[in-house]
Amino acid sequence: MEQFIFHNPVKLIFGKGVLSKLPNGLESYGNKILVVYGGGSIKRNGLYDEVMSILKKLNKEIYELGGVEPNPRVSTARKGAEICKKEQIDFILAVGGGSVIDCTKLIACAAKYDGDPWDFVVKSAKPTDAIPFGTVLTMAATGSEMNAGSVITNEETEEKYGWGSPFNFPKFSILDPTYTLSLPKDQTIYGIVDMMSHIFEQYFHSTTNTPLQDELCEGALRAIMKDGRKLVNDLQNYELRETILLGGTWGLNGFLGMGNAGGDWATHDIEHAVSAVYDIPHAGGLAILFPNWMRYNVNVNPKRFARLAVNVFGVNGEGRTVEEIAMEGIDKLREYWTSLGAPVKLADYGIDDSKISLMAEKATVNGKVGKFAPLSKKDVEAILTASL
Repeated sequence: MEQFIFHNPVKLIFGKGVLSKLPNGLESYGNKILVVYGGGSIKRNGLYDEVMSILKKLNKEIYELGGVEPNPRVSTARKGAEICKKEQIDFILAVGGGSVIDCTKLIACAAKYDGDPWDFVVKSAKPTDAIPFGTVLTMAATGSEMNAGSVITNEETEEKYGWGSPFNFPKFSILDPTYTLSLPKDQTIYGIVDMMSHIFEQYFHSTTNTPLQDELCEGALRAIMKDGRKLVNDLQNYELRETILLGGTWGLNGFLGMGNAGGDWATHDIEHAVSAVYDIPHAGGLAILFPNWMRYNVNVNPKRFARLAVNVFGVNGEGRTVEEIAMEGIDKLREYWTSLGAPVKLADYGIDDSKISLMAEKATVNGKVGKFAPLSKKDVEAILTASL
């Protein structure tokens, strides 16, 4: 196990009816609130009206930034930062899914910075302060509600990168599974794929002596898969939504990565390049890429892949080689995601081989990607080609 320091200051408020706790979360902050949200689903499901009613009863001065994209853009964060500076915003409330929260994180830091917000994303500058913010989550997927990470797209340069800072932690996050009941089937599927992928990224590491972390990852995956399979056919089931909502938070709040040097993350880097160029759903890209990343790297540590196959996918390993067990586990993952309705190949999004080299170049712009299996541009091109 690696030496580590763990710190997560987010106050998580979970359960039915917990939106009533919003006033408590806001009591330590000022009067001017910027509400950030996405494409309007919160207006259709009534959450927008409920949040606004609470803020008005508190006599808050309310400003709004709607229209945050599924792959949040730096141009939108720039708009939010300008509002914050002009209106001297005291607190930002992100109401939506991971994309809204990711954008809010950049807005919060950029509002205290004289340069361009993109500087933080490409790491040419580091935040030194941020406007405090909280979240009301509406989609189970990214875990952004309880971590310091953020992923932002620059639509002009076709770049998409993850970044983070100690200032990116929400002050509180309100999670009521009720507000995920209105999610359509495709977004529900994407959420399940995303949270599973986060766990895979942390599971594939080269650190020794991590039995607790391994068991936690495997147990979380089994629980998510079991209830996820049921949920896609029973979208209004509150108890299933409850499991999956907490699963998304648990998948990337830092607990599973303690002492394992952070995991791999090459598949996310590759997908970021794909969706930067083609603007496809992030989890759709992960569903296509991850099994192919696994097949390409299975020989790095076949015993680890075989363990996943047996402990998560129920593969019978009796009388078989480690490699055979590992490959069946990868096939089982593909079968599971396909059974949910996730995409299988890049062609499902109309992507051909014309920009393979460009995407691979973007994925490896800072050198090899991945810690468990460091990948060169040539390696990335091979995985992308296998994903066509």
